Amino acid sequence: MFKTIAENATAKIVEKKSKFIANIFYVENVEEAEEKIRAIKKKYFDARHNCFAYSIFSENGIINRFSDDGEPSGTAGAPLLNIINSKQLNNILVIVTRYFGGILLGTGGLVRAYTSAFQEALKNTNEIIKEVGMQVLLKIAYQDLEKAKYYLKQNNIEISDIQYNENIQLYINLNKMQYETLLDKTNELNFKILDKNIIINEKYIQKK
Repeated sequence: MFKTIAENATAKIVEKKSKFIANIFYVENVEEAEEKIRAIKKKYFDARHNCFAYSIFSENGIINRFSDDGEPSGTAGAPLLNIINSKQLNNILVIVTRYFGGILLGTGGLVRAYTSAFQEALKNTNEIIKEVGMQVLLKIAYQDLEKAKYYLKQNNIEISDIQYNENIQLYINLNKMQYETLLDKTNELNFKILDKNIIINEKYIQKK
């Protein structure tokens, strides 16, 4: 299990005419983080700096990376990562874009500006706990939809998608224990599961 952000967020501050734009993202792997960094650099192509930091939970441990992107060493990326680590957040990427306003801030001023922008963005999201789970597809009859939805809600199982085809297709996110309980209770349910398939064997899901 790990703590992360519930949704992406952004914030903007101005410090001595320099504009700092913080974007924070939930990411599941290094590739996704690097892709978002490239996208932000493309979006703010005319900015002086796009500094970042991220921390990602993986099977081999926690991956931490940061960049000052041309700012004096230790004034941007490392302080951003320090906030991530102090709050014990994982699977989070922060990118702070700076449009230079013509006035030098000094090393202390830069640290304060970058971290303040990040902290403002954090105010625009919530912290949640995630755990390793799975995504499962359940097929049920139309007349059993409300019964199935009630069971899933009572057992804190998230429905990520519903598709209305020949049968109802419910895509649900749940942990291993919840899945095993569902299997054990199949004959006791007041709705019939016509078919079930594990779509994603390992998926990060929100812990209720």
